[in-house]
Amino acid sequence: MLYRLGALACRFRVLVAVAWVLVLAGAGVGAATLSGSTVNTFSIPGQESTTALEKIGQRFGSGANGATAQVVFEAPGAITDAAPQIAAIVEQLSGLPGVVSATDPLDPASPVVSADERAATSTVTYAVQASEITADQRTALLDAVAGAAGSGLTVEVTGEAAQEQGGDIGGPAEAGGVVVALIVLAVTYSSLVAAGMNLLTALVGVGIGALGITTLTGFVDLQATTPVLAVMLGLAVGIDYALFIVTRFRQELLAGRAVPAAAALAVGTAGSAVVTAGITVVIALTGLAVAGVPFLTEMGLAAAATIVVSVLVAVTLVPAVLGLIGLRALPRKVRPAVRDGNPAPLHHSRGFVAGWARVVTGRAALSLLAAVVALGVIAIPVVSMRTTLNQEPVPGTTQERATAILAARFGAGFTGPLVILADGPDAGTVAATALEKARTLDDVALATGPSLNSDADAALVTVIPKSGPDSTETEALVHTLRDAMAEVGGEARLYVTGATAVSVDVSQKLNQALPQYLLLVVGLALVLLILVFRSLLVPVAGVLGFLLTVGASFGATVAVFEWGWLTFLVNTDVTGPLLSLMPIIVVGILFGLAMDYQVFLVSRMHEAHAHGAAPREAVVTGFRQAGPVVVAAATIMFAVFAGFIPEGDRTIKPIAFALALGILFDAIVVRMIAMPAALTLLGPSAWWLPSWLRWLPELDVEGAALERDHSGEREFAPS
Repeated sequence: MLYRLGALACRFRVLVAVAWVLVLAGAGVGAATLSGSTVNTFSIPGQESTTALEKIGQRFGSGANGATAQVVFEAPGAITDAAPQIAAIVEQLSGLPGVVSATDPLDPASPVVSADERAATSTVTYAVQASEITADQRTALLDAVAGAAGSGLTVEVTGEAAQEQGGDIGGPAEAGGVVVALIVLAVTYSSLVAAGMNLLTALVGVGIGALGITTLTGFVDLQATTPVLAVMLGLAVGIDYALFIVTRFRQELLAGRAVPAAAALAVGTAGSAVVTAGITVVIALTGLAVAGVPFLTEMGLAAAATIVVSVLVAVTLVPAVLGLIGLRALPRKVRPAVRDGNPAPLHHSRGFVAGWARVVTGRAALSLLAAVVALGVIAIPVVSMRTTLNQEPVPGTTQERATAILAARFGAGFTGPLVILADGPDAGTVAATALEKARTLDDVALATGPSLNSDADAALVTVIPKSGPDSTETEALVHTLRDAMAEVGGEARLYVTGATAVSVDVSQKLNQALPQYLLLVVGLALVLLILVFRSLLVPVAGVLGFLLTVGASFGATVAVFEWGWLTFLVNTDVTGPLLSLMPIIVVGILFGLAMDYQVFLVSRMHEAHAHGAAPREAVVTGFRQAGPVVVAAATIMFAVFAGFIPEGDRTIKPIAFALALGILFDAIVVRMIAMPAALTLLGPSAWWLPSWLRWLPELDVEGAALERDHSGEREFAPS
């Protein structure tokens, strides 16, 4: 079917190319006219903290859950000496666009002043969520704060309403990754035409995917990181999938086939592996739904849709463009020989890759041990990995200075207050009891309230922890507080919520889902590889290699982004717990890509063994044939992912870093050192399949049967 599809695409190449251009243009029009805004709020329906926030909105009005900012005032002496100046600033803040209210921190009825009376803070509340605050409204707030300081009074601002929402795509570093990819393609092909065509088709696919996701933001709430992840992954796999097909096309041209036949056979053989690899990535991404987190499911589905588009581009647009460029896909110096009917040899027995293969297989035990030990050592920091939804402020910003003042004057926990909601007819009485109960707990610096709503059927109590919002002590306090609230009697039900509680709940949910998801993808890998290679030990070795890749990738990410090692490499001064979404997203993406390399590399080894080669020679032959393409593909993916690190936002940086290193570890260390060494040591038993599994169907992911059917065809033609 793929062979016929490639033949049709090549035959009607102009029509196919125009059709894809029209689809891209349509996606662009949709993005320009129908798109909405992305969000940066994380919550899970059914969790106690999320349920409480919904009830607060119902009982106290929708503005109760609006975005807030904390404007911090610090004076060299008593803060009350600056009362007139603070009153004027608060009045100005109240009149800013989008602001519902700004509290007076020196109001005698409810002052918010530090114990040393050197600092005070005003809460500025907006009518909408942070994602809906416009750039002009946020700029107005920052400008008002920047112009308010004077006469010794320091004024800074922090909070979600004052923070940029991120999610931008297309910086110079990302463009640099694309340039590196183009250079690698040009070196691989020795043809700028082929390299440019490869990159262009990938950009068409990722453009359609990204613009489609942008259009979708007008209908559903998508996380700000969703388009960036889709672009990052779609661009990487789009370039690689085209690379595999173009490489096979060039091989068929060098074998003497005419352009149409070479394009069709390339899609029927390498395209079959591309479809298999794409399906694997799609399953891994859609499998994120196992976590039961709606926003994570949406991210996975959006990225999977981009992969589907990339696969469709690879098996239709790529052969169409190959039909357009013809022999220009080959280096200029070999075109005359092909036209004259003197094909060049497909593979060389010498060279760096062949030498690499012989060294690894010749010292198999040492190579395997070195690879495992190296990745194992890099993975050590993973044992201290911590996750959170709270993001540390960027050093040197007003947010960072405000946070420092709050922590120094009010305590570390002031920036992450917990909220207790009492919901019921006796809310006031129950809330008062909850307040006294909270004050007896360790790590509680302050508890205030209760604040009743107009109907007196709901009340709020604010609890300030002694520890910071990302500390293990505050996480433990959330659970301790909930246990204590369960002991309070009365008809009203008590909930513990607030941004810190939401972060604890989401992180806990994702951490619990990660082992289940890892088990799912590992099981999927075993089944897929058993079907592909009709072997039991090869899949086991492949899965163990994937686990090494994940461990080393996480370990390196923890060392840099939590421990602060070599932070200059990633252009960040912010260290602390990783984003809660990072581990499960990275596992899903790395799984799909690792299986890509496993299929492309080991299938050639399997094919050589099936043709009668001795075990070690089969490994060397397969390595020699597929190794250069895998190295080029991994280099491209590394460059694309690394391009999102230097200027990416704090959400994307750790994810891009983990993916870039994960690709490097998997392709170079696992697939090109550990895997050939392991297969060499296993010998003939590597391809053994128990009799009770021999009923399984055979998956011809490399199109070997199709290749045999056309083995007699050789059409030396310049067309």
